[in-house]
Amino acid sequence: MNLPNKLTIFRVILIPFFVVALLFNPEDQVLRLVADAIFIVASLTDMLDGKIARKYNLVTNFGKFMDPLADKLLVCSAMICLLSIGQLPAWVVIVIIAREFIISGFRLVASDNGVVIAASMWGKTKTVSQMIMVIILVANFDLAFMQILGTVFIYVAAALTVISLVDYVVKNKEVLKEQN
Repeated sequence: MNLPNKLTIFRVILIPFFVVALLFNPEDQVLRLVADAIFIVASLTDMLDGKIARKYNLVTNFGKFMDPLADKLLVCSAMICLLSIGQLPAWVVIVIIAREFIISGFRLVASDNGVVIAASMWGKTKTVSQMIMVIILVANFDLAFMQILGTVFIYVAAALTVISLVDYVVKNKEVLKEQN
């Protein structure tokens, strides 16, 4: 197993540690900072594994499948935790998770037709905005500026989620046409 795939697996392994650190006692600021540190490390492995895989030609089918799945597991787990402790509105979580299901289904149909749908710039920007949103909300600093920044990133992440969905559908609408 190559390094990018090991980083992807490491990201998945970090998820339960993040969840426990955040949910064990959500009022404990030290545990929240531990959870944030775990999330940041996991997020950085997302950037790193792709760069290494492309630079050293280590792209594998396992990586193509597991890397986006690991990202979805990480971000969705964080959002569900934030929802459960009252820091993220349910509608945001629903919009973001629904988009992930729609795009996954879209990619499945495309794959059945021999088409690979690569991540777009909108999709990558969406992921970064969601990760920043999670980092800010998990840190939960009791400063007015950070509270406002957290709220701004909730709306930015939600908006970019919808924009990236529309972008995928518009650019790849041919995939949905009936194949002979």
